[in-house]
Amino acid sequence: MAKRLALLLLLAVSHVQAYSDPNALASAVYTRAPSPLLWSAQAKLTVQAQGLLDVLSKVASLGLRPGDYDEPELAALAAQLHADSPESDWALFDHRLTRAAVQLIQDLHYGRIDPRAAGFELPEPRADLDVAAAVVALAAAPNEAAAVAAVEPQFYHYQLLKQALARYRALLPDNSLTQLPSPGKRTLHAGDAYPGAPALRRLLRAEGDLVAPGDAPSDAAAADTRLDADLVAGLKHYQDRHGLEPDGSLGAATFAALTTPIAARVRQIELTLERWRWLPPFDTPPIIVNIPEFRLFAFSTTADRVASILQMPVIVGQAYADKRTPIFVGDLKYVVFRPYWDVPRSILVREMLPKIRENPNYLAKEHLEIVAGESDEAKVLAPTAANIASLAAGQLRVRQSPGPDNALGLIKFIFPNVHDVFMHSTPARRLFSESRRAFSHGCIRVSDPGALAEFVLRNAAPTWTRPEIDAAMETGDNRRVALREPIHVMILYGTALATEAGPVEFFDDIYGLDSKLERLLGLPRLSRGT
Repeated sequence: MAKRLALLLLLAVSHVQAYSDPNALASAVYTRAPSPLLWSAQAKLTVQAQGLLDVLSKVASLGLRPGDYDEPELAALAAQLHADSPESDWALFDHRLTRAAVQLIQDLHYGRIDPRAAGFELPEPRADLDVAAAVVALAAAPNEAAAVAAVEPQFYHYQLLKQALARYRALLPDNSLTQLPSPGKRTLHAGDAYPGAPALRRLLRAEGDLVAPGDAPSDAAAADTRLDADLVAGLKHYQDRHGLEPDGSLGAATFAALTTPIAARVRQIELTLERWRWLPPFDTPPIIVNIPEFRLFAFSTTADRVASILQMPVIVGQAYADKRTPIFVGDLKYVVFRPYWDVPRSILVREMLPKIRENPNYLAKEHLEIVAGESDEAKVLAPTAANIASLAAGQLRVRQSPGPDNALGLIKFIFPNVHDVFMHSTPARRLFSESRRAFSHGCIRVSDPGALAEFVLRNAAPTWTRPEIDAAMETGDNRRVALREPIHVMILYGTALATEAGPVEFFDDIYGLDSKLERLLGLPRLSRGT
């Protein structure tokens, strides 16, 4: 029986779309229910009703708000019910609890809002769970908490993030934890005096950056007002997991991160949990780019386990509205060795045309060509005044020839989309040494294009070896290689990550999308130091 109920909860396919009206779904529940009342029998609350009320009282641990599910009112109604209560009171409670169950299951499985409203471009809302059937099954489940957990995302890193939420929520009562005295205008280094050193030591210990949990420092160490070796090591660990330069110094950026209230970190985790709920289960191994993390993850399996994931730093679009990397899902279909760079119209008009008009040699110096037509075989035209005028009018285009100084580097990875965004290598290697890597016009530059090509071209016919890949990038002509099957590419946005090793990593909200999601969810804005 328990297995059958779990199967209903996990696998039921619905004709009801996600983000449906909870009241309408609640009505649908009763058309499938085995009896008029789901949550009581013989004027007594069922064990399942009591279990669900307990789950609703703890939804904050899932990154949700108890008030969204009428938990206080439902608890009060339940306390007032007794054997002699009118049937109408029992029915009112039953319908309100059913509506809360519908809302909870829908929110946990699909998220609280349509991701497209928050800027995440998905083809259409998912409809892979029959919410009404799931509520009917929940009303008979032997373990309500387990039944509710079964409708949540089954990603391992989602579960880790829920655990991280519990750890950070446990720190909330201590409001003084992130209240550190300012180090002043100068950056403090190892050995420098800092009156806030004891408070800093306490914060780093609380967040797990300084010594192992449970190890107590000596009284002398706790009172030390210098940036001693232990504090420097703790600062480096803290900086590394907050996307900062791990130099062990106390400067403005590090101080801003350290003094970000714990409530704001809790909020980052909650918003990232919401975004996890937008994702469908992986049916094939995807490639994921997390924009605020400046990192790419290429999966060898559908399980989100580090051991089977190729990772690398990436460069993403700048924070300006017209240069951001969009958040969407595409299918990687082919790879191009030694690509041409087709200069986007916006870059041509704003950045290149003035230089072309000013310097007749600019095009040749930058290995740029004026061409007619869209194909790689398009005719190359001389940079005459007439052709430059046609270029300005949008009748011709500019491309950069393949080679080591090509803006796209030596290879690009194409997943066709309306944004004309793709992944590619780059000759500007020095930018990967920066901790904040938002430098592009929207495309994604990868730090190890050879490794990514080797990963992707396992899906080509025939497969490619690494020496063959290196040779194709370094020599020869422009060449396109199609994949046997497309690889899903997911460009995502999350500012918190719970790692398998234990530490929780936080990233700046570089595009302001956490703030936007807060507004959409009706959450109060919290102060952040980052």
